[in-house]
Amino acid sequence: MVNEDLLAIDYKKDFPLLRELDVAYLDNSATSQRPQCVVDAESEFYLKHNANPLRGLYQLAMEATDGYENARIAVQKFINAKSEEEIIFTRNTSESLNLVAYSYGLSNLQAGDEIVTTIMEHHSNMLPWRMVAAKTGAVVKYIECAQDGSISEAALEEAITSKTKIVAMAQVGNVLGRLNPVEKAIELAHKVGAVAVIDGAQSVPHMPVDVQASDADFLAFSGHKMFGPMGIGVLYGKKKLLKKMPPFLYGGEMINWVSRETQEYAPLPHKFEAGTVNAAGAVGLHAAIDYIQSVGFEVIEAREAALTKIAFEGMQKIEGVHIIGSDKWEEHKGIITFTIEGVHPHDIAAIFDADGVNIRAGNHCAQPLLDHLGTGATARMSLAFYNTVADVERFLASLSTMRERMGYGR
Repeated sequence: MVNEDLLAIDYKKDFPLLRELDVAYLDNSATSQRPQCVVDAESEFYLKHNANPLRGLYQLAMEATDGYENARIAVQKFINAKSEEEIIFTRNTSESLNLVAYSYGLSNLQAGDEIVTTIMEHHSNMLPWRMVAAKTGAVVKYIECAQDGSISEAALEEAITSKTKIVAMAQVGNVLGRLNPVEKAIELAHKVGAVAVIDGAQSVPHMPVDVQASDADFLAFSGHKMFGPMGIGVLYGKKKLLKKMPPFLYGGEMINWVSRETQEYAPLPHKFEAGTVNAAGAVGLHAAIDYIQSVGFEVIEAREAALTKIAFEGMQKIEGVHIIGSDKWEEHKGIITFTIEGVHPHDIAAIFDADGVNIRAGNHCAQPLLDHLGTGATARMSLAFYNTVADVERFLASLSTMRERMGYGR
């Protein structure tokens, strides 16, 4: 199927908000919209199956437990994990990464050890490792990217040494949209006995991710960026690592028994899921996975690539617009961050909003990267497969008037 045919399909009909509101929603890296099937699945849980999972022995509780655990199996298959025991439900990517930092990092690192990460990480894959370093005496080393966002194999080989214990890297950057060499980073990490922690927040919704093929030790991602509910996230971890890690949170359901003096923790994955879980969110995430698979990553990637090309080439023609990162649209994975001469990003976002276009403005939780690139706040448009050519044309039409509307003339 050619791109013209792919782009002619109206996926917005599946998304209630996009059906009802006349907006070009281009802030998908921050959060995606939800299809009707996800809204229905979460609603149906509360209407027909609402009980506390894993606890009650009555019918409703068993139905709630089944819905929750079936969602775990769906996630396992989606990322090709070996076992559902390797799938931990959290609130979001940030919590998943913090779980690894607190439970694995604090337990396994000591003074002189090194944590290797990149300058382009989201704060959620940077600050937890700085916490670990501060508490253990370990050192955080940053791999710097080139101006186009690329990280060379030589830079990886130089940074990852016999002192490296953790390599933490985003698969796709949330500012530059760059696909990072995570497979090589994982390979180099394992050669020196380190573990690799992959931030999949911007990759899992947009491309196939196979944890067995990549051999990642940990992978974190969020439901709300992949057309699922807010408040549900995933941590994948290799079973051999998770079994040795202490709990991150303590309380109900993460124990087998408790006496006055001691306790026995529940087996995986429940050891890491203290308290009442977000069962409705998990059920909604299951529906989101089913929806993604019904569309297919071949379609998702092709549509997002075609839209990125149209947007990127259109932006290059507008005077005063500067795209951050690579000058090749293929290297942006649906994320285009930019500035406009003389116009503050917050003003850019406000003008777009007045024109019914939703984008992001600010530092995108990646201030060290923007400092490294020599820029301050920026504006960011980010695409999903449900976006249309009309959305991109609306974006470009508004963008082309920015400087004039701010008083700079044509």
